Amino acid sequence: MAAYKDPENTLVMETSKGNVVIELRPDLAPKHVERIKQLVREKFYDGVVFHRVIDGFMAQTGCPQGRGTGGSSHPNLQAEFNKEPHVRGVCSMARSSNPNSANSQFFICFDDASFLDNQYTVWGKVIEGMENVDKLAKGEPPRAPDKMVSVRVAADVA
Repeated sequence: MAAYKDPENTLVMETSKGNVVIELRPDLAPKHVERIKQLVREKFYDGVVFHRVIDGFMAQTGCPQGRGTGGSSHPNLQAEFNKEPHVRGVCSMARSSNPNSANSQFFICFDDASFLDNQYTVWGKVIEGMENVDKLAKGEPPRAPDKMVSVRVAADVA
């Protein structure tokens, strides 16, 4: 395990295509980061598929049913929109048309998606392994979806 700048705010995601390391940004979205870490520590994301992967746009995951319709048992979050741009590697919360409906689903941007800026809550950024995100099976949903095998907070992995 590499030495990370802030292990308490770093996620190590093992996917079926390889590892992805995400730097969390509590300075941008403290409640969203808190929720993500809570779900990670509950092992909520382990085995969950990437159910919507659009080439050149984003890879979405975090639905326990794998269809994009579900969330966790925790209440939805109030939006924490921020000025961070939706660019390659950015992690942001998915939601319904209600801005305060983010729960457990999130997406990782493949490319510039500035049309999402100030409408979705950015909470992190991929700092290692973006090439593994690029390899995820594409589709809405993919025929044979890739998944998060496990997700851990780096501080919890010795």
